[in-house]
Amino acid sequence: MRYQISLLSIFAAIAVFLSGCGRGQLHKETRLLMGTYVEVISYDARAPKIAFAEINRIEMLLSKYRADSEISRLNSEGKCRVSRETYDLLSRCVEFSRLSSGAFDITVEPLVRVWGFKDRNFRVPDAAEISAILPSVGSEKIIFHPADNMIEFSVKGMGVDLGGAGKGYAIELAARKLKQSGINDFLINAGGQIRCMGKGPGGLPWRVAVKNPREAGTVNNLQINGGSISTSGDYEQFFIYGNNEKRRYSHIIDPRSGYPADSGVASVTVYSPDGLTADMLSTAICVLGKEKGEALFEHFPACRIEDLEYIPKQEGRSTKED
Repeated sequence: MRYQISLLSIFAAIAVFLSGCGRGQLHKETRLLMGTYVEVISYDARAPKIAFAEINRIEMLLSKYRADSEISRLNSEGKCRVSRETYDLLSRCVEFSRLSSGAFDITVEPLVRVWGFKDRNFRVPDAAEISAILPSVGSEKIIFHPADNMIEFSVKGMGVDLGGAGKGYAIELAARKLKQSGINDFLINAGGQIRCMGKGPGGLPWRVAVKNPREAGTVNNLQINGGSISTSGDYEQFFIYGNNEKRRYSHIIDPRSGYPADSGVASVTVYSPDGLTADMLSTAICVLGKEKGEALFEHFPACRIEDLEYIPKQEGRSTKED
């Protein structure tokens, strides 16, 4: 069997237009944080340093790749006293899992690991492996002890993966720090998660271009004055497996089946006033599919779908890529 791997750069997925004049010089800086490239743009030269410091702080709490993070300790020990910040974040994620009927679930970590998306050693596990892991997946199996911020797994082998929430949460807190510092015009781009406020180049709304997942060079242009947009899809991180009939396997796992999402949603871009909700919604829609995903917005009236690229299953989730 043959594997073909793609790990798409954020700059191929979302572009930010910086042309324009009239409000002074834009300061732009990019760093590698939370497993992706994070870009901060603002008229205020202080913005990058402030935003990056906050995102780095959040990464130290939540990263599954840092052995000393609270999430890594929880995953390795199965029970951990965490900061109130981490406790509240996981509580919100579990509540969102309930609203999405389990389509979004932070306990997907054992599945992410067995498919090879954690260490990029990609493989297709057999049905028996998936069946053995599924009993250790499910947010309802997390026990919260509010008196001392203790979080406990009720089933052995559980693990938390914040890939569908961490970046959105981090840029939201970074935006809060910027506003507290009196910086009201900025944009943060973290691997397809955008949080902005105020005006962009020329005093106009911030303009971003979302890449079409299947048509090279085709983009959907968006304008936003503030809030957050999150783009998720099967084209960001995936591998192609097979000899004759090659199949695309996305990094977005359906926690209910144990297999990569196969809903027909190739890409979805969601707007929300806050980064965490946008991040979770875009992930859930990739799992739920178009109709069920749209129904989820009954719980989030301030949010909306900005763009959705749908490929019907009968047209093939398998691909003829070489």
